[in-house]
Amino acid sequence: MSGISVLLVDDHPVVRAGLRAMLSDFEGIDVIAEAADGAAALREVDRLRLLGEPVDVVLMDLQMGAGMDGVTATGKLRQLNAPPPVLILTTYDTDADILAAVEAGASGYMLKDAPPEQIRQAVLSAAAGQTALAPEVAARLMGRIRNPEPALSAREVQLLELLAKGMTNKGIAKQLFISEATVKTHLVHIYTKLGVDNRTAAISVATKKRIIRSAGG
Repeated sequence: MSGISVLLVDDHPVVRAGLRAMLSDFEGIDVIAEAADGAAALREVDRLRLLGEPVDVVLMDLQMGAGMDGVTATGKLRQLNAPPPVLILTTYDTDADILAAVEAGASGYMLKDAPPEQIRQAVLSAAAGQTALAPEVAARLMGRIRNPEPALSAREVQLLELLAKGMTNKGIAKQLFISEATVKTHLVHIYTKLGVDNRTAAISVATKKRIIRSAGG
């Protein structure tokens, strides 16, 4: 086998089949295995290493049903010795998803509706140890840097996500291993940055600005 070896991770067999077909058209890229969730991906990486066929790039979805999600799997893969780069391939482009993936150690973040050539180039870049971002994702990250309005921190975005799930301050504190007082402090900062004065308005504004996913997303 020659070329860049890729592990496809997505819970939809049809999507994996489509990605495999697309990537097989590109010279120098070989799909050597598939997995339906993050836990299966970790097992595949270990199995292929034992066979002497290490993975060069993991092409990872974010949401995979009841299985281990892409962010968690990315974090666990990055803890391995000589970990393979992880390229996120998803339909979600919210700040919450992008920041979570980057913090977990993803080498790139692409959207599933990207042109095949963009995805090919992203795989090549990830394999070369470079960052690969979809233009829309790069624009959102640059917007956070250039926007004169104070941007929400990664922790504040994370707290907003939990707020949108209907969790109480006590539940959020337990989930994030912080005190309720710290949760309240974060909420004050979030409200100020979003120009609102309550959690319902904060969730509404954050959803409209694509900082977090909508309730059904």
